[in-house]
Amino acid sequence: MARIVILGAGVAGHTAALHAKRKLGADHEVVVVSPNSKWNWIPSNIWVGVGRMPAEKVVFPLAPIYRRKHIEFHQALATAIRPDGDAEDARGAVDIRYTDPKRSGQTARLRYDYLINATGPKLRFEATPGLGPDGGHTASVCTPGHAVDAAAQLDDVIARLRAGQRQTVVVGIGHGTCTCEGAAFEYALNVDHELREAGVRDRAEVVYLSNEPELGDFGVGGMVFEEKGRRVTSSEWMESLFHERDVRAITHAAPTEITDRVIHYDSVADGPGSIEYDFAMLLPPFGGVGLEAYDRDGNDITSELFAPSGFMLVDADYGDKPFDEWRAADWPRTYRSPRNPNIFGVGIAFAPPHAITRPARTAAGVVVAPAPPRTGMPSGMMGKIAAFTIVDLIRQGGDARPHEAPMPELAAACIASTGAHMLRGSAATMTMSPVVPDYQRYPDTAGRDIAETRGEIGLAGHWLKRMLHTAFIYKAKALPFWYLIPE
Repeated sequence: MARIVILGAGVAGHTAALHAKRKLGADHEVVVVSPNSKWNWIPSNIWVGVGRMPAEKVVFPLAPIYRRKHIEFHQALATAIRPDGDAEDARGAVDIRYTDPKRSGQTARLRYDYLINATGPKLRFEATPGLGPDGGHTASVCTPGHAVDAAAQLDDVIARLRAGQRQTVVVGIGHGTCTCEGAAFEYALNVDHELREAGVRDRAEVVYLSNEPELGDFGVGGMVFEEKGRRVTSSEWMESLFHERDVRAITHAAPTEITDRVIHYDSVADGPGSIEYDFAMLLPPFGGVGLEAYDRDGNDITSELFAPSGFMLVDADYGDKPFDEWRAADWPRTYRSPRNPNIFGVGIAFAPPHAITRPARTAAGVVVAPAPPRTGMPSGMMGKIAAFTIVDLIRQGGDARPHEAPMPELAAACIASTGAHMLRGSAATMTMSPVVPDYQRYPDTAGRDIAETRGEIGLAGHWLKRMLHTAFIYKAKALPFWYLIPE
């Protein structure tokens, strides 16, 4: 009987667990380790953050789902991987520290035959002084609790606007190396929508602060669409939308310090600057969760499994090469560890080989470099193919061909809410293929197939996003025929 241990119960890890158990049944063990007791559909945190959806609608308890599916669940934090085992057992092992109330602080060592690292990110609010909701001065929508607090602060802003006070709202990124610019874009335009719905938009200034070199870059180098026979860049598309909504954008900039009323930043083009604010929602940069690794004798081998960022090294080309020399082929295909092929790193947990958007520095040397996004559809696909590879290895032996999901070949769809309302809402619906641009195959269209890269905005997009919220909650709960819903 093989034992599969999965670290993390986000989209990638949860997807991997459900698919592995569905394929293997009772003959083999599937184990999930997660420090959180609940699953969170993170894209809908945006709506929680503006008060359009209660937090209870974006979460559900994990334990009952895993119990029903006969998946072993440990509510615990993984602290170390021992890929060569220890003095007692040569099988790989994971050290964990329990977070559930009954066993809080207790430790254990779990053995595995196959390991999937889907731990997601550490939210590095500490990277910028004054950033974050806990001890800092800014709001966040990264967790349901953060989003609830952001909604309450936005309500206070609206109350002050109704009282006749002018207010400045800043939404964006809190560090020069942030990813998930799309989530910041969504929140900015949802705030704009809520201010209009409240009838107070004329007294508010909404500012979008981003490390993107231009609007519409999203950390993926931008896109090119074809509309009515002419080509339009995602930058032109977004600039038009921001102009229409009267949202001021500060791009290619990195916050350097945040006080209770001022955001200080450094810009690649214009140097140091600052903006006063009354409410700010700034996303943090991501890092690895801090897993350590040890060999059988207890020697530290963390650097053999993980990049300095804390993300896991997989089958990518991590060679030190200039930005202009990287290729789509540098990206991983199977997400297996080169050191230990029975270990996989998927979703945000794997280390990207390089940036997609060209990194830059300000005159003062501040890094302004959007990190590659690894969430949503690609994350789910990685979890699925890792599970399928393990299933084949168990059934067919070590010669089984691994499944692949290379981001330079994957297409992805993204629906970014720009205002939540069944009649007056809207969303920007975007598709791109591939996710990681391949400039050799598509040199004239920003590295992507223009036939499969599109962008539209309208009310229908909002309805579709709301339906997808329901569909993916259904899928994550592993209700009947859940596996028929695409990743």
